[in-house]
Amino acid sequence: MGVAASNIAITTYRVANEPEEGIIERVYEGLIRHTIVDIDGESLDKSIGWTSIDQPLDPDFSGSSFLVGSLFVFALRIDKKVISPKVIARQIQKETARKLRETGREFLGKGEKKALRDAVIADLNRRIPATPKTTDVVWNYEERLVFFFSNQKTANEEFETLFTKSFDMNLMRIFPYTFAMEMAGLTDAEIDRLHGLTPVSLVR
Repeated sequence: MGVAASNIAITTYRVANEPEEGIIERVYEGLIRHTIVDIDGESLDKSIGWTSIDQPLDPDFSGSSFLVGSLFVFALRIDKKVISPKVIARQIQKETARKLRETGREFLGKGEKKALRDAVIADLNRRIPATPKTTDVVWNYEERLVFFFSNQKTANEEFETLFTKSFDMNLMRIFPYTFAMEMAGLTDAEIDRLHGLTPVSLVR
């Protein structure tokens, strides 16, 4: 999902430990170090990394292309290969029959079955292309705010993990409570009152 989509969902984060200096260099190094790796033709079934917001299939972070004013703009890309269980079962059946025929045996051992299954899946993964999915990221480093254009649980978790791994900074998800605690400028007395509040169900 991207900034220019007609229907968008956004998760807002606050960067908890953003450095005072050298942030542009750190972000650049993190983007380069964790750029998405192409897995077409490989036995891997999943790849996660950063890509360019304007060239999602051909990432290029040279020349500070990820920097627009006080914003870092890039995207999370997740490539996945999905193979039908029926296709896997059919190929395993064929390979099992071939191996039994070649060895003259009546059955395969447990370890052999696992090795054969792994080999079949690896071979199928090498033969099918990955399906890429990109999600845009806009990071206002002056305000220490990050906007991730998704609210899907899996995508957000992958983003949070890769962000910390890439930039050595922690994210705090912003929702009403965290906004009040961190960004609303409450007094100590108001914070004490906030701590004393209890949830109220709005559904009858």
